[in-house]
Amino acid sequence: MKFDIFCEIQKAFPWRGTDEASLFREILDQARAADTAGFTTWWQVEHHGSPEFSYSSAPEVVLTAIAMATKRLRVGHAGVLAPFKINSPLRVAERGATIDVLSGGRFDLGLAKSGGKEWETFGVDPDTARDEVREAMHVIPRVWTEKEFSWDTPTYKVPPREIVPKPLQQPHPPLWQTCGSPESFFMAGEMGVGALGTTLLSPVAFLGEMLREHERGLAACKAPAGRTVNAQKGCFTFIHLAETRAQAIANGAAWSALWYVNAAPVVFKVPRRVWYDMIKGGLHPNSARDTAAQAQLDPNETVIHDDDPPVLKVLKRMAQGETISFTEAHEVLEPLDCVVIGDPDHCADKIRGYEAIGADRMMCMMQYGSIPPDAVLKSIELAGRHLVPAFARAA
Repeated sequence: MKFDIFCEIQKAFPWRGTDEASLFREILDQARAADTAGFTTWWQVEHHGSPEFSYSSAPEVVLTAIAMATKRLRVGHAGVLAPFKINSPLRVAERGATIDVLSGGRFDLGLAKSGGKEWETFGVDPDTARDEVREAMHVIPRVWTEKEFSWDTPTYKVPPREIVPKPLQQPHPPLWQTCGSPESFFMAGEMGVGALGTTLLSPVAFLGEMLREHERGLAACKAPAGRTVNAQKGCFTFIHLAETRAQAIANGAAWSALWYVNAAPVVFKVPRRVWYDMIKGGLHPNSARDTAAQAQLDPNETVIHDDDPPVLKVLKRMAQGETISFTEAHEVLEPLDCVVIGDPDHCADKIRGYEAIGADRMMCMMQYGSIPPDAVLKSIELAGRHLVPAFARAA
């Protein structure tokens, strides 16, 4: 199993830093630390209009800066918001090839469907978004590998052109898709591209079921989107290592994970109840982002029900404005097999659960919520010392 970093460029208010520039400096420090610690890839997301939650509105620029600041760390986009009104496939290919050249062949490309608020921002048609992701996944590797490229479909047209630069990696950089539903995991496999998934706060076993959908798609793959098939499976989760359990609590990692889950519905303009109900049912909220039923829901509903599991009760209390202590947050999240927060031995035990479902790589979200910058750096260092070599040997 390989260990990657997954980054939103995130900081819960109020900031301890002085300005946005300080946040970007922290990210570059973390990337250098990850490079030294032996992490494989730094994955950057793309979000727009998301104060606190994500300052990664120009991820290609950030990935280029990280590539310039590191020596061996790969740089991955997880993922480009692929609906055509947000990013043209040709421009995605050009930017990706440029990063690959500048990084010396260290670039990975993932595509994402996005949803909700970002679709509104750019005027995306929800009915065509998934098909546009699929079409972009076929367009991009052809741009990268054909001397003269052209494309002509009812939805996307490019006259014959010689597109430069070409990527260094041959035949092209690895292709991935961010996945949040059984359909998207199957779609990624059917196209022959890697799957990037997340548990959020759902059981690891549920993510295992999604990975099986990816394998089912791979078995059905007849015409891969790229020149090669990427069968890898990456798994995102909250990860924070400290020397002791007490220090992990003091760093506020569990509280920050709860903050993240409560902030996300606002960012993606999805009613809170959708996220809460899906977590309660062991599903992933992304699978319900674009359902018509959402329009009938109160976006801020936080009613606590008797049969809510402890994690939902504390999430709703936090959303209602109640102060949740770092200790209570930790005690609620600690029993969940998906959340990896604690001392190195405890975290290694949790990682074994991901290994058991067939994850090829852990996408470790290290910087989230209000975790202090020095604690993030320490977590990266500890993971490099205790997790990276241990699971490399196991492989």
